[in-house]
Amino acid sequence: MRIFGIDPGSERTGYGCVETDGRVTRLVTCGAISASAADPFPQRLARIHRELLKVITDCHPDCVAVESLFYSVNVRSALKLGHARGVAVLAAVEAGCQVVEYTPAEIKRAVVGYGRAEKHQVQQMIKLLLGLAQPPSPHDAADALAVAICHLHSMAPAGLKAVSVPSPSGRKARSWREYRPPTAG
Repeated sequence: MRIFGIDPGSERTGYGCVETDGRVTRLVTCGAISASAADPFPQRLARIHRELLKVITDCHPDCVAVESLFYSVNVRSALKLGHARGVAVLAAVEAGCQVVEYTPAEIKRAVVGYGRAEKHQVQQMIKLLLGLAQPPSPHDAADALAVAICHLHSMAPAGLKAVSVPSPSGRKARSWREYRPPTAG
């Protein structure tokens, strides 16, 4: 299965594609689409759309995962980010892909285990999860890979249902932190 992740931005949009066989996840490609701040905003959006469509089409992913908008104090920045996100979603749909969305906190929780992780922590975890020699750079590419990995982690294996594992006390464990293996004897 191939998942393509997108970290939208109006000046730099990160992308990353991972592939898994259910046991091992490996990097297919990653990078960032940069647009000059000197270019008119509509031309920046057109470049993001055009280049994302080409990369998505070349990767042939099963699904595209996109980081969703989050609350922003600066309304102008939020609107620009919304436009960039819109052209990214449009590129995915034009490539014939299903699109799913995750919040920044969901992505960080899935990859790092903490919803307020910092960018360098995300980069280091992506390096470890994908067995890379160096963390992906720029951080936008690492963030896009994190979006893709978040989607992989959120999917249940085909045909399997979530199982609640009882703890030794007889109470069902609600998370892996509460699980304690049964003691011998």
